[in-house]
Amino acid sequence: MSFHIADHTCWRCGQTPEEEAESASLFCKFCNSLQRPVPDYFAFFGFEKHLSIDADELQRRYYMLSRRLHPDLYTRATETERNYSLEATSILNDGYRILRDPVQRAEYILKESGFDIGEQRSKDVPPELLEEVFDLNIALDELRQGDADALPQLEASRERFVTMQDEIDAAAAVKFREHDEAAPGEARQQVLASIRGLLNRRRYIRNLIQEINKEFATRQA
Repeated sequence: MSFHIADHTCWRCGQTPEEEAESASLFCKFCNSLQRPVPDYFAFFGFEKHLSIDADELQRRYYMLSRRLHPDLYTRATETERNYSLEATSILNDGYRILRDPVQRAEYILKESGFDIGEQRSKDVPPELLEEVFDLNIALDELRQGDADALPQLEASRERFVTMQDEIDAAAAVKFREHDEAAPGEARQQVLASIRGLLNRRRYIRNLIQEINKEFATRQA
């Protein structure tokens, strides 16, 4: 396990570790001063840039680093180390939030790999879903006009969309493994393109589920 830093030469003592593993430490092996952290979340936590991560190990590293990087430990340190502590703590918290969630983790890698992860576009919606969305919009309009008979249809629609989301999650898990096993380069990019399509569908379906839930919550308020 190694935690990467932005510069291998220590800012304080000017020493440069000879071994690559040593040069990746957040702390200088010669003077133990905190080094500037790299902003890449995977590198910061010492993980390969894989879509599958050991959640327990991620949590263990998070708590270990939290104890070592907390700003309160650097109140009497140099200004440089105080700043590095704040910077590292920010990367630590943001990185943990992103990496522990499979969807956000995948979106992070997609963005880092040059893929657009903007809002779902109509051309990405599978044809069979268009009819579902049409029926959903009719049911929502009927409910908003006071027709309670639309409630069972909306509940059925929500169950179908939740099932679709679960199926996408299962398909994405398979693609995650394909990505991690593929050699860096074109093969991995092709897998990422497939993952992007799955996540676009998932985002669209998630929005539909949220729209239905919001309507139910409004009626119960």
